[in-house]
Amino acid sequence: MRRLLRRASLIGASLVVVLWTAGVRAQIPPAQTPTAAPEATPAPKDALGRDTPRGTVLGFLNTARRGDDSIARQYLDSRNTTDASAATLSHQLFVVLDARLRASLNQLNDLPEGSRSNPLKPDQEVVDLIDSSTGNVEIVVERVTRANNPPVWLFSQATLRAVPALYEEITLGWRDRPFIRFLTGTRIGGVRMFEWVAVLLGLPFFYLLTALLNKILTPLIRLLARRFAKKSQMFDGAVLPTPVRLLILAFGIRWSMSSLPIPLLARQFWSNLAGVFTVVGVVWLLMLFTAEIERGVLRRYPRSGTAAFTTLVRLLRRMVDILVIFAGVLAVVRHFGIDPTPALAGLGVGGIAVALAAQKTLENIIAGGSLIVDQAVRLGDFLKMGDIQGTVDHIGLRSTRIRTLDRTIVTVPNSQLASTSLETLSVRDKFWFHPVVSVRHETTSRQLREVVDGIRHLLEQHPSIDQESVRVRFIGLGDFSLNIDVFAYVRAADWNAFLEIQEQLLFNVTEIVEAAGTQIAFRGQTIYLANQPDADEPVQAPSAR
Repeated sequence: MRRLLRRASLIGASLVVVLWTAGVRAQIPPAQTPTAAPEATPAPKDALGRDTPRGTVLGFLNTARRGDDSIARQYLDSRNTTDASAATLSHQLFVVLDARLRASLNQLNDLPEGSRSNPLKPDQEVVDLIDSSTGNVEIVVERVTRANNPPVWLFSQATLRAVPALYEEITLGWRDRPFIRFLTGTRIGGVRMFEWVAVLLGLPFFYLLTALLNKILTPLIRLLARRFAKKSQMFDGAVLPTPVRLLILAFGIRWSMSSLPIPLLARQFWSNLAGVFTVVGVVWLLMLFTAEIERGVLRRYPRSGTAAFTTLVRLLRRMVDILVIFAGVLAVVRHFGIDPTPALAGLGVGGIAVALAAQKTLENIIAGGSLIVDQAVRLGDFLKMGDIQGTVDHIGLRSTRIRTLDRTIVTVPNSQLASTSLETLSVRDKFWFHPVVSVRHETTSRQLREVVDGIRHLLEQHPSIDQESVRVRFIGLGDFSLNIDVFAYVRAADWNAFLEIQEQLLFNVTEIVEAAGTQIAFRGQTIYLANQPDADEPVQAPSAR
């Protein structure tokens, strides 16, 4: 509880400074944005800032808040009223706007010609609709030209006629109470006492209320989870995390503004604060959601949880977080009435320049991501890529390292790895046993059949041979031998196991050839000598090749 009180006091103190600064700034008429004119000499500006609808509304509120009725009435189109009546109307209009005007002053039109949303009334701008017992009342400013003066925006006469009834309905005597007069009439540093009290007590109270609600709900939800849920660890954290509490706080602020007679300056401040809290809470929740998705992906694919896969998932999460934060910043900027289009255009041009400069790096990163997602290469795979043979030692986002048979490291860019043909030798489910057995030409047909049948019987009886793949055939008469093609697939755990099985099979094949009474043929030539008594005896000579 002490920690919560300390946080609440810090928040209240910081907001006091913000509100005091906002109050001081609110008393200064806003600077008008100059507009380009086709004439060589720009049109003169109004001294009271009535050139635009926003300037008129803000100027009137700032002047009336200071109590300067003689200047405040100059914002009214009071041509048919006396000075005293105009002063009374300006005071009543300020009370109505201060109590009922929506806290969206930043959204008011700031163009000298207005928004022209109604083509039938191009010189009128609807500021807001105020609820009353007789229906909605339009607060309208109208562009008026008097004598040789430049046109200015003034509160229309139709609006002024509806002000007295709205004033009576809004006040209902509550402003005559001493306590209310003290809160609304006393000022400290240009800010009314009511606003100081709202900042010092309102926000800390709401924060403590959400923290207390979290402390009450968390053990209750955990108890229900242990009783009814199979995975109670899902509720080990806080039931109302900080972003949810920010959203509740923003909802409470908006409800208070709609239910309590809060002055416009305070409502503007609280509205901005609630908008910022809403954006921050939503962005924070989305970031927590992306973090939970990351953990879920890594739990769902544990075999893919290599360093490269984890790095890729983390990179994607960070990119999504950056986009979410960027969208939140744009939402806050738009909330305060700032057009972010020029900044977005500049960022787009800068992004294109960065992308062109980092083209190769981005190409390697995208290729690395595709390799990781497709699982084309895995850590520990023995592969062949062109003249390179080796084991995959590391898979990164930019490059992949391969340890060769000479125990050296070859670093291959991922873009090159993704665009070339890879032969992964370590993922073979079967090994190809394919020797060609060559016997001497002197082998008789009976001996040749014995060799073929013996090898076939050997393969069919071996437990590691895939029986459907066995094929032993006498395939041809070679220049130096009679050739027997042996074809079969061997089931083995790895390359070393296959070599062991292959060695034993080759020993057995040699024994079968010897048992048939023939021999393995070697490349050579046989020379027969004519006109000799023993011409039928061949004389062998080694090949010169």
